[in-house]
Amino acid sequence: MTEPSRGETLAPTNSPSSSSTVEAHTADSEIGSNMGNPEVVAPSPQPTFDSGIVEIPAAFPPSPLASSSPPLPVPWEEMNFAESPPGTLGVLSQNQTTPPPVIPPQPTPSQTTPPPVIPPQPTPTQPRNEPVPSPGSQPAPPVIPGGGQPQPTPPAGQQRQEPDVLVAEVAVSGVEGQLKDEVYRAISLRAGRTTTRSELQQDINAIFATGYFAKVRAEPEDTPLGVRVTFVVEPNPELSRVEVKGNQVLPQTVVDEIFSPQYGEILNLRQLQVGIRALNQWYQDNGYILAQVIDVPQVNPDGSVTLEVAEGTVENVKVQFLNKDGEPTDADGEPVTGRTKEYIITRELELTSGGVFNRTAVERDLQRVFGLGIFEDVRLSLNPGSDPRQVEVVVNVIEKNTGSVAAGAGVSSASGLFGTVSYQEQNLFGRNQKLGAELQVGEREILYDLRFTDPWIKNDPYRTSYTVNGFRRRSISLIFDGGDEEVELPNGDRPRILRFGGGVNFSRPINPNLRTSLGVEYQRVAIRDSDGDLSPQDELGNTLSFSDSGKDDLLMFQFATLYDRRDSVQRPTKGTVLRLSTEQSVPIGSSSIFMNRLRGSLSYYLPVSLVRYSQEPQSLAFNFQAGTVIGDLPPYEAFSLGGSSTVRGYDEGELGTGRSYIQATAEYRFPVFAVVSGALFFDAASDLGTGSEVPGDPAGVRGKPGSGFGYGLGVRIQSPLGPIRVDYGISDEGEGRFHFGLGERF
Repeated sequence: MTEPSRGETLAPTNSPSSSSTVEAHTADSEIGSNMGNPEVVAPSPQPTFDSGIVEIPAAFPPSPLASSSPPLPVPWEEMNFAESPPGTLGVLSQNQTTPPPVIPPQPTPSQTTPPPVIPPQPTPTQPRNEPVPSPGSQPAPPVIPGGGQPQPTPPAGQQRQEPDVLVAEVAVSGVEGQLKDEVYRAISLRAGRTTTRSELQQDINAIFATGYFAKVRAEPEDTPLGVRVTFVVEPNPELSRVEVKGNQVLPQTVVDEIFSPQYGEILNLRQLQVGIRALNQWYQDNGYILAQVIDVPQVNPDGSVTLEVAEGTVENVKVQFLNKDGEPTDADGEPVTGRTKEYIITRELELTSGGVFNRTAVERDLQRVFGLGIFEDVRLSLNPGSDPRQVEVVVNVIEKNTGSVAAGAGVSSASGLFGTVSYQEQNLFGRNQKLGAELQVGEREILYDLRFTDPWIKNDPYRTSYTVNGFRRRSISLIFDGGDEEVELPNGDRPRILRFGGGVNFSRPINPNLRTSLGVEYQRVAIRDSDGDLSPQDELGNTLSFSDSGKDDLLMFQFATLYDRRDSVQRPTKGTVLRLSTEQSVPIGSSSIFMNRLRGSLSYYLPVSLVRYSQEPQSLAFNFQAGTVIGDLPPYEAFSLGGSSTVRGYDEGELGTGRSYIQATAEYRFPVFAVVSGALFFDAASDLGTGSEVPGDPAGVRGKPGSGFGYGLGVRIQSPLGPIRVDYGISDEGEGRFHFGLGERF
């Protein structure tokens, strides 16, 4: 038997004689007396939030429709379609108990405009039964075609079977063209078939599920041939614009870019939902992990749609101190108090009250707070705000011991019997200020080194820091040491450089990756022997100072810039860091030195995975640096090559001394186990033939080669002070030696 097309009628053997309407709207959904009992369909509730962080899912849940259909647009409570109240879209809620039917496949072109068919007239023997319900009673079921009687009321507790009604014709009103075809494709109702109230309601739901319609109702009408069902639909308006309210960080340009393909078209809730998910994904991709589109989209009379978002606004930021066990209270139940001033922590945070929570920014904030060096651990927790769409950010910190005192005694050829005492404090008065003091008192001299640093001047909006230092230091200069030939002072002693002076340096970040510094320093430099006597020349008559007296005055103005894109300062695995500096002297004193020193260093880190036995990071690290001195050059200000900071495998200062130099290093850094890692390295450096340009030619008279390379293997042991570095290097001359240091070389 051939199935009738849409709009066709058939002559049934019997048909109901009453007329009724099936309508989906906000307050109720009703079907005529011959189609079953009326029932109330409640509108979908607006979303509400309990106290706590506004938890918004990453995307609306998928529709329970067939996989070929896109997700339903507005996911709230109960999945029923209803006619919308003015100003809102049709409410479609979540958690439906009976999924809508699968949308039928696209009909053939012959089905889109069915030809009218004149049905045969019914015979006089076809009775019409019109059961009329008594007042207050439920409508009676229809008479069964063929003369059967209504079924008796089932016993309590049993579900009454819905009656089947023969459909003579199916029609659609309210739309034409493509939208009319959308209705026909969505419904399963066909002329010549029977239907029930539930099946008709499912068709109403399926029409709503297309996303094109704001109102849908079904009007059954008795005809001599059966029931004529007309679906009366009202389409959504033409979408003119999508606007967002409640947003701080989401620009309108992003909204328009997502929804512009839908502008000028009939509003489709399915496509609107696709755009909403794209907005939510934009938030996630940009680090706004608490942000999400919420509430039911609002349709305005001009065809625009308003979406409301909750972006996760920060209500306030507070600091909480934890004890060593990570608890916020002590043994007596009292809150843990810290030495550090809270503003020291909060001023490091990009995240502020009234801002939007951003995961990327928070990660940078925690790195900066931990980088202060005064905390063992820094954690972040979130509490619900007074407004459930806001959040309270809590920075939890565990302070570490920041002060140390050391004392010692010894005997040296220069000082004789001496004693030392040192004091270090990394968090002075809880203000993150640094103080270092070292004092050495000997039989022949007193040496000291004092340094105070404030890493951020209080209330300065530019994060300016400053360092003040004063010193009296003595050292054996590498310029006058090392090499194949040993050259001493006329009395057979080794020359010592005594520096007395002080300075101040200011530093300021230009942006998160760029920092500059400016300073001035004065030094009185003297060349002395172990007895403290001045020695301006060595045993060969070569000058050791710039002036003939053995004492020089240096007043240097310093400027430096640092560009740092490393992923970690302590253990970098990717990124770059560039350092540039210049120092200009001002002629003062009897020596009247006028010079300029230029230096540059570039490091590059590349993550690799050459070994598979560990998940710890591996990297290739490269460093290139160069420097030169223009103008006057005191011998002790030349560049020294060889040793742990230049070319490993050579002793300190053994490779060369020059007015200029270049140096390159390559390392492969790999994990070993736990806190131990390893490194394969290759170093090379050259004085570019400028050794003879240094007054007195300290490199030439000592037989330093001036150029060379070294290679070897190193071990890194992680400690609270940083990596302890132990390297074994072999020079190009075949000699090997150990080198020790604290922290990576670059």
